[in-house]
Amino acid sequence: MNEMVEEFLNDGSERMGKAVAACQNEFNTIRTGRASTALLDRITVAYYGARTPLRQLANVSAPEARLLVITPYDKTAVKEIEHAIMESELGLNPSNDGNIIRLAIPELTEERRRELVKVVRGLAENGRVAVRNVRRDVVHEIKKLQKDGEISEDELHWAEDELQKVTDAHVKQVDELLNHKEAEILEV
Repeated sequence: MNEMVEEFLNDGSERMGKAVAACQNEFNTIRTGRASTALLDRITVAYYGARTPLRQLANVSAPEARLLVITPYDKTAVKEIEHAIMESELGLNPSNDGNIIRLAIPELTEERRRELVKVVRGLAENGRVAVRNVRRDVVHEIKKLQKDGEISEDELHWAEDELQKVTDAHVKQVDELLNHKEAEILEV
């Protein structure tokens, strides 16, 4: 098979893998019934006039199943970190003693679980769309090769079939991640 076609297929597969990994990271930031340090990954803090990721300003740990402890490296940032957490969509109320911030993770209500499932399904759809966008880009490049006479029509159809198999496999991975996350959220 044409080396350029193989290169496009490999590149497409790699980019689809990155889209699935990004989807997984988004899922990790969605709250379930237990404390996870990944919950705070999307939080940025206004620190000396710049939006800074919380992870760069503090150590985050989960000493108990329903508790997160945030230990800022700079004690003057406690108020800003606390404010950023309250402003986030997490719905958590931080408490601080001047040195560390504690986040108690409450039990999820049935209604909140249903809302989170909807959010997770939206993130999964975004992941599927990202995978399909990669497929579209690769198909465009392969069709350009065929139009330029570098590959035959049979090679084009073969490449499209192979690309569809790779796409289906990555979409299936997103669906599996979604099913796992839904089960995790709905678990009481």
